[in-house]
Amino acid sequence: MDAEQGRRLSKEQYQALAAFRHQLRRFLAFSETAAAAAGLPPQQHQALLAIAGHAGAEPPAVGHLAEHLIIAPHTAAELAARMVETGLVTKAPSPTDRRRQQLTLTPKAEALLARLTQAHLEELRNLEPALATALGDLARAPGREGNG
Repeated sequence: MDAEQGRRLSKEQYQALAAFRHQLRRFLAFSETAAAAAGLPPQQHQALLAIAGHAGAEPPAVGHLAEHLIIAPHTAAELAARMVETGLVTKAPSPTDRRRQQLTLTPKAEALLARLTQAHLEELRNLEPALATALGDLARAPGREGNG
C-alpha cells in the first residue's frame, strides 16, 4: 500500500464527520435565528457573549473581540462602535493602559444576553444526545489503515 492509500479516509470517518458538522450547523442556525429574533445580528450576539464570558481581571478590550471572534482588529473596532451606538456596550480607556479600550455590557445588553443564553442552553440540552453521538462516532470511526 502506498502512502496516499494509507491516508485515505474511510466511509465511516466521512459519515461521522458529516453528522457532527450537521449537528454543529443545527446549533449555529438556531443561534443565528434566536439572535435575529431578539433584534441582534449574530456577530453582535457572539461579541456580547465574548464580553460577558471574558475571564480576565479587567474588562475585555477590542483586541479580545478580534481574537475571540476570529476577526480583524479594525472589524472588531467597528463592531464595538456599533454596539456602543445601540446602547449595548460602553467603551472606556483602561486605568492601567490608556491606549486600551475596555468594553462593558450595559444593563440592556445583560438582560438581552440572559434571555438568549437561556434559550441557547435549552437548545444545547435538546441537541446534546445527537451531538454526543456524532462526536463519539467520529472518535470511533475506523480508518483505512489496517482494514484491508
